[in-house]
Amino acid sequence: MWPPDQEPDPEPGPAPARAFLCSLKGRLLLAESGLSFITFVCYVASSASAFLAAPLLEFLLALYFLFADAMQLNDKWQGLCWPMMDFLRCVTAALIYFAISITAVAKYSDGASKAAGVFGFFATIVFAIDFYLIFNDVAKFLKQGDSAEENTADKAEEEHSDSESD
Repeated sequence: MWPPDQEPDPEPGPAPARAFLCSLKGRLLLAESGLSFITFVCYVASSASAFLAAPLLEFLLALYFLFADAMQLNDKWQGLCWPMMDFLRCVTAALIYFAISITAVAKYSDGASKAAGVFGFFATIVFAIDFYLIFNDVAKFLKQGDSAEENTADKAEEEHSDSESD
């Protein structure tokens, strides 16, 4: 407590969650869950209620990944391939949202269906941005792994050729 100009120790609990929510991935997951919820509500109020399962499922999955990433469960549960699961979630969500949004806008004439389609198109864009960023991160990681393997293979080949020449 003394001297008074020192700052108190930060609490360990909410700091990682707050830092994650301020990051690009956190903001994307918040946007995905928000747009999925708005799209779900629009489909509930529309005559295209057959499509409400997809936004509900994507809303719940986005909340799960938001919670898991904010609480750093990906570091605790090493057995799961988190980037691949997140990539597949984003790809399937973008494709499904695109398909049902086109159908909702083209086939149904009520305002709630049109609004759900428009929010679905926005969600498609957000999910597409997310899977593009995940793909770039995974590709960069794999490239680093390949270059490390090439370096060790080159060193082993050089050692092998040096021993043969002697």
